[in-house]
Amino acid sequence: MTKRPILKACACPVDDRGRLLVFHHPEDRGMQLPKGTIEPGESPEDAVRRELLEESGIDYTGELVRLGTMDRYCEAGVEGNKHRHPQLWHLFLMRSSSMLPETFDHVAMGSPEEDGLVFSYSWLTHEAPLDAFAEPYVRVISRVRELLQTEPPPALT
Repeated sequence: MTKRPILKACACPVDDRGRLLVFHHPEDRGMQLPKGTIEPGESPEDAVRRELLEESGIDYTGELVRLGTMDRYCEAGVEGNKHRHPQLWHLFLMRSSSMLPETFDHVAMGSPEEDGLVFSYSWLTHEAPLDAFAEPYVRVISRVRELLQTEPPPALT
């Protein structure tokens, strides 16, 4: 019997220089993108906005650019998961319309597993190595980088 995938929404915020907003997760000991489970009855678009707010404090109201979906099989013991399961990630590019600091910390909220954790945010340049990211994040970042090579972000006004 094949398990239905757990639906996830993943935010890919980029600034006017084409840098991607990423964070260090203190418990998973690696770099990540804001992402989380889509709640029952919630659209992927609403979920990605909620997850970004909970994990970064950013209330993004701008346009969402769909980057498609990505299948992932998550092993037990990874990112706080107790059981092996398939996931389906909905990916969204978010173009930053406001100036954010080069680095900042945010206390996560909204999820029992992450409430109170301090996520340390920074900007990932297009040339930066991806050694600190787990495989699914490398796939997402590669997809964002490919898109930005063909469609650079607009200048901020």
